Amino acid sequence: MQVLVRDNNVEQALRFLKKKLQREGVFREARLRERFEKPSEKRAREKAEGMRRVRKLARKKLERESGISAPKKARASGR
Repeated sequence: MQVLVRDNNVEQALRFLKKKLQREGVFREARLRERFEKPSEKRAREKAEGMRRVRKLARKKLERESGISAPKKARASGR
């Protein structure tokens, strides 16, 4: 992967590189490879990701068709 630095602006090039890596899924892949994942855990994770993806698409479709956005859920700040 290559990023050009323009006008000696390294900070901007670094931000662009991070964005590119994020889009490619490099950070996510690295986090998943930090430890071994059992096949049953992998199936459960992939199933949950698929369900999230389907719900998100349905929500976006509903917003487009009705023109009304769904109310956002309040997240618990336990992190």
